[in-house]
Amino acid sequence: MTPDTGPQALRDTLRRDLTRAMKAREPDTVSALRTAIAAIDNAEAVPAPDESPATTSGHIAGARAGIGAAEAARRNLSPSEQQAILRDQVSAYNAEADRYAALGQQDAATRLHTQARLLSAYLDEPAGKTGN
Repeated sequence: MTPDTGPQALRDTLRRDLTRAMKAREPDTVSALRTAIAAIDNAEAVPAPDESPATTSGHIAGARAGIGAAEAARRNLSPSEQQAILRDQVSAYNAEADRYAALGQQDAATRLHTQARLLSAYLDEPAGKTGN
């Protein structure tokens, strides 16, 4: 579903489709896309340093001076890493759907299977067919 293969292509497609789903009031699609975007964003986060640098502002104790001084660089995920995150999301949705079905919660299971199917459309390779 991603025409471009750049590192931002998948995220851009997910965000564009999220906006469309929100306008169309599709709650299952919105939920699945928000979760996928958050998972990718979380994977890009770098670990916080053990100690903050000693630089401080003269006005607020412990504050850093300068625009963007408190911003942390983020990891750049490759398209294959982003695809792996989506595959994990799809697998997790399907596993939870199976658990809900086993507990007799068919509505929740159907919703989770629907969300897994929605995210599967963004995979280069269908989930479950990653091994050769």
